[in-house]
Amino acid sequence: MSLYAPFVEEEATGTVPSYVQIGSRRISPSDQVYIVAELSANHNQDFDRAVELVKAAKEAGADAIKLQTYTPDTLTIQCERPEFRIGGGTIWDGRTLYDLYGEAYTPWEWQPRLKQVAEELGLDFFSTAFDPTAVDFLEKIGVPVHKVASFEIVDIPLIEKMARTGKPLIISTGMATLAEIDEAVRAARNAGATQIALLKCTSAYPAPPEEMNLRTIPHLAEAFGVPVGLSDHTLGIAVPVAAVALGACIVEKHFTLSRDIPGPDSAFSLEPHEFRAMVQSIREAEKALGQVCYEVGEREAASRVFRRSMFVVQDVKAGEVFTAENVRSIRPGHGLPPKFLKDVIGRRAACDIARGTPLRWELIR
Repeated sequence: MSLYAPFVEEEATGTVPSYVQIGSRRISPSDQVYIVAELSANHNQDFDRAVELVKAAKEAGADAIKLQTYTPDTLTIQCERPEFRIGGGTIWDGRTLYDLYGEAYTPWEWQPRLKQVAEELGLDFFSTAFDPTAVDFLEKIGVPVHKVASFEIVDIPLIEKMARTGKPLIISTGMATLAEIDEAVRAARNAGATQIALLKCTSAYPAPPEEMNLRTIPHLAEAFGVPVGLSDHTLGIAVPVAAVALGACIVEKHFTLSRDIPGPDSAFSLEPHEFRAMVQSIREAEKALGQVCYEVGEREAASRVFRRSMFVVQDVKAGEVFTAENVRSIRPGHGLPPKFLKDVIGRRAACDIARGTPLRWELIR
């Protein structure tokens, strides 16, 4: 039984999480990390810039492009009441939700065209749907996977609608309690989802590293029996690399051509050279993780000769007693292992032995 019951579906075993298939890519702890470039609002309502972002993401090593599919009217209402004005220390304080979303949304008529650009470059293309009409739209253009945003994890009807498509689901978990994550996963499975991935997320923009709590990643994987990744809003690339070391199978990071271009998300997005450095660091990290192994590697084997071993360090005559003065454990490793030193001291030389000779059993009587 898992340590994390009752937050475990009956299908989960607490062993190796299942996989998610997105297009030709299998995503699991034993496969290459799936790296997603989130375009969000960084196109600044310029289609040509959006295309440039897609191309730059490909060159930087992304596996997939992700958009967000909503309009201001599908997310909120135009209202000046205090409840609809942003506060709390964000980079958008003082603005109304409607105003922010009007600046940030990606025109829906762009999305099939961007999907074509991405797929011609060999990138997967998908989007976060924020309401049922967006799910229908994304189904019409044929995305391979649906994404649930952290803020929508409590919208169970929306999750159920996504699950009923039969497509894999990626669910971000920012702000969610363990019970809320469990409720979302159960709802998705009950509605027919058979492939689910969770993303550890801290919904702060930017997110401070000390609030990331990346050790949650293996806990989520064991608790729900699914692949787990990271949706990251920190500055820099250290946090995604650390997440991979803890088992993250997916890394999603906001992407911009330049943080000097103003925009709602640019302040916490990576520029192309930074994204490329992140991808390279992740690829090195996943190579270094390897597997549980106590065998000596090919390159490592060549170093074994530099281990310590026993050598005669003074000229010794036949019949002379071996002592701590004439036999020592030193490098290199051509003599007997040092563990036999206590068995050698006090015994006698079988023949004359010159200083610097590796000590072997045939030299001892």
